[in-house]
Amino acid sequence: MADQQFNPGVSLAGAVDLGALAHQVKAEPGQAGGAPAAGGYVIDTTENTFQAMVQTSATFPILMFLWVPTDDRLFPMARALGDAVNKLNGQIQLSRIDIATNASIAQALQVQGAPALFALIGGRPMPLLQGLPGDDELKQICDEVIPKIIQAAAQSGVNGTAPYSGDPDAAGADGAGAGAAGVAAQTVPPEHTEAHRLAEEGDYAAAAAEYARVMEKDPKDTLAAREHAKALLLARSAQANVREVRAAAAAAPDDVEAQLAVADIDMIGGQIQDAFDRLLDFLASGHKADIEPVRERLLEYFAIPEPTDARLKQARRRLATLMY
Repeated sequence: MADQQFNPGVSLAGAVDLGALAHQVKAEPGQAGGAPAAGGYVIDTTENTFQAMVQTSATFPILMFLWVPTDDRLFPMARALGDAVNKLNGQIQLSRIDIATNASIAQALQVQGAPALFALIGGRPMPLLQGLPGDDELKQICDEVIPKIIQAAAQSGVNGTAPYSGDPDAAGADGAGAGAAGVAAQTVPPEHTEAHRLAEEGDYAAAAAEYARVMEKDPKDTLAAREHAKALLLARSAQANVREVRAAAAAAPDDVEAQLAVADIDMIGGQIQDAFDRLLDFLASGHKADIEPVRERLLEYFAIPEPTDARLKQARRRLATLMY
């Protein structure tokens, strides 16, 4: 796959297939008669979360589906791709991109209409399909092409597990793991509205500051704490060059900043255990002088998983042991 520079900040008039207008439906995704909802290992990506999604393809492979979710001709394809990906339990993620509202992504990929399909491995896109496939071709994509993408990714060292984003059958479900910089569809508490808006717009530093203000007013607001930690993570590292960060960490195993940076990359990619182990192993290998920055970063990470996550309990216990 050839290197390709994405430029999702430029609009493109005419990127949408005008023929889709004749097939437009009003039902929202997940509603009866509408497009299938995201969820499971299927996420919806926008211009604001696109770059973070590209970064996660250094950890697990991604199938990018460019479509128009109000075009009923595309619903069977969206459903078939989602079912195929969800059956693979995180070996690959399906990223759906609405080119009607995210035209600059279509421009970056040189797509003139929907549907289009790409594999994304290590930040590099590989075109698979342009135009609506026949039944046999769609079956071949689901049964043969997707497994080959996973194999190709593994050969490149990209064999991590995509984060799970909730029940794909739940109406209105939306997935965008920490790597995609999104929050699953939910009712946003009124006091979170401004922070949520900033995060949706990709202004993660401002979102983190706003979530911090929410936490000052209510220290028991665990949702704000989680979103605050995610926003800090993305403000630091969403735009990082994954290869450069990993190379720097490998070249400087005793440099705490290099190890913190690559742990961020692991967290963004949903590799929570790898992030925990990297920093805890760093402390265990004799870097007790760096315990404070590592402890602060781990405490930040600890706010992100569910409180019942077994990895969290183990990491907390190990950190406590290493501190004393």
